Amino acid sequence: MEELKYLSGFGSEFLSEDPRRPGALPVGQNSPQQCPYGLYAEQLSGSAFTAPRHDNKRSWLYRIRPSVVHKPFKRTNIAKYMTHKWDDVEQDPNQCRWLPFDLPSAEQDFVAGLHTVCGAGDPRARHGIAIHVFLCNTSMDKSAFYSSDGDLLIVPQHGTLNITTEFGKMVVSPNEIAVVQLGMRFAVAVEGPSRGYILEVFDGHFKLPDLGPIGANGLANPRDFLTPVAHFEDKDIPGFKILNKYQGTIFEAEQNHSPFDVVAWHGNYVPYKYDLSKFMVINSVSFDHCDPSIFTVLTCPSTKPGVAIADFVIFPPRWSVQENTFRPPYYHRNCMSEFMGLILGSYEAKEGGFLPGGASLHSMMTPHGPDTKCFETASKAELVPQKIAVGTQAFMFESSLSMAITKWGLETCQKLDAKYYECWQELPKLFSDKINVQN
Repeated sequence: MEELKYLSGFGSEFLSEDPRRPGALPVGQNSPQQCPYGLYAEQLSGSAFTAPRHDNKRSWLYRIRPSVVHKPFKRTNIAKYMTHKWDDVEQDPNQCRWLPFDLPSAEQDFVAGLHTVCGAGDPRARHGIAIHVFLCNTSMDKSAFYSSDGDLLIVPQHGTLNITTEFGKMVVSPNEIAVVQLGMRFAVAVEGPSRGYILEVFDGHFKLPDLGPIGANGLANPRDFLTPVAHFEDKDIPGFKILNKYQGTIFEAEQNHSPFDVVAWHGNYVPYKYDLSKFMVINSVSFDHCDPSIFTVLTCPSTKPGVAIADFVIFPPRWSVQENTFRPPYYHRNCMSEFMGLILGSYEAKEGGFLPGGASLHSMMTPHGPDTKCFETASKAELVPQKIAVGTQAFMFESSLSMAITKWGLETCQKLDAKYYECWQELPKLFSDKINVQN
């Protein structure tokens, strides 16, 4: 596999040019009358032109042909299980758990393998989220994909993704994530059966969470986010397809060249990847169990202070040392919706039925927490320092929106675990006349 180079930093002002064409970046301006090497200047805007400077997102691309050179878009049914129709089936508040989603047997690329599990809101109103899984086994051939609806946070679970973008190339393996932002064209190549999760946000862009009393350092450090460097293709490819996710539907347009013809670029609106093993965990070193917000990697804020359209949260390997504390996650009901997935290993609160490649959804105000076995073990465990979640990586897409499950998620996939509720039914009644308080 080609060893790729990256630029380091989150939200930075980057510049990059393919070393095969030194001097491709214009000097001192964005749009000269004639660009070096006969390139076209094209701006990709991720925010309103007049957005405050700290929120203003844009990049300038210098390419062999402008992206407007394509034939008209036409609707296609290439991803028949991708949808934003939240009212196709009747909803209920029950706890939901899915067994691992099946890898495809017939040939299926990344876009054809998009399956929407749940979501909320409306991409036309630019408000909401969608949660998809991708199930594929073949590389995208003569096609590229982009979303006009929202940013895509991609979480591989099985198989490595080789992602080619207009900005350059990224290799993204399980226990890494990639974010391809609104409007950025990309193609995914795989080396065999591949599976993973996607969080799509319609409202805005992902940011690093504020650290508050934590201080200047901790959680996901900006320098560990990697952006690809310019790498252009000058290829004539008759019948190349541009696939556009627009208002919840995929359209395709033909062109006769590769869209990955960007020779140089600069700006702060870029795709990026992050290695989850680099997350600096913050945790309690005295007593009690901290809220899971301490494990937030990225957040897409809403207009309400402290409330997120979506948070991406992980539960990585870490030391557990709390005294006189029930250490696993506590039982709770939440004003947020919690969709969880497991990348690898065994999640501490439900080691049996929650499996890698599967998922769970605990809807707004639906109670959930550790299963019977976990509760009984942790209630009696000797509270010595312990390294937990070794070899494990679980994650959560948490949202302030009340999510609906699609027909595919409820019925078609046939992976919904009807017996999930049973994991709590044997929790014993422990009420007693004795106070039994620990000090």
